[in-house]
Amino acid sequence: MRICVFGASGGIGSALCSRLAQDERVARIYAGSRRPIAPESDKTSPFSFDLHDEDTIAAAAREIFREGPLDIVIVATGILQTEDIRPERTWRALEAADMAHMFAVNTIGPALIAKHTLPLLRREGRAVFAALSAKVGSIEDNRIGGWHSYRASKAALNQLIRNFAIELQRSNRDAIAVALHPGTVDTALSKPFQRGLPAGQLTTPQACADNLLQVLGGLGPEDSGQLFGWDGQRIPF
Repeated sequence: MRICVFGASGGIGSALCSRLAQDERVARIYAGSRRPIAPESDKTSPFSFDLHDEDTIAAAAREIFREGPLDIVIVATGILQTEDIRPERTWRALEAADMAHMFAVNTIGPALIAKHTLPLLRREGRAVFAALSAKVGSIEDNRIGGWHSYRASKAALNQLIRNFAIELQRSNRDAIAVALHPGTVDTALSKPFQRGLPAGQLTTPQACADNLLQVLGGLGPEDSGQLFGWDGQRIPF
């Protein structure tokens, strides 16, 4: 298999690349990040891209496609907060610039990656496009509100995944597009929110990668267009 991971320098993306390198079925891993990572396997081909610059995504896709079609694309990018942006507890905290930044990273960036990599997926047989989303992006599951920009950006990503799934079916009935909820993972993204978590709820990036790859391995065309948790359970949009 030939697999491309966007966000390979992050906690989950890095763990995914490591686990994939250990899989004998994987022949090549294209590992994308803002700054090229040091390959830990001769299977790994690092490349650079900027989530805010579509030209860099397009250029990376052209280079990858020169070696042939892809079996799997995983988008492991995302943002919850920055030094200046915090999840909103109330509508009073909404700021246009902060919302725009959240959507640029969590929604528009993955959409542009899809624009340039979905055509690279093989046209016959099983092919997968997967993007990390979040359970809090589920509208039906929302019971406590808050985190307006993050929730909305992930809900929008989930809708895009549904759209991509419908379009993919027209060119390859065996193709799959899914959103994945990784759970609470011990990464920089979740670090500020780890206090008070129930025992066993926080997982390592390595365990998360194992969980997500197991979920992806068990999906079929009938699962395309859905959001799945790290445990394989379908989460309503």
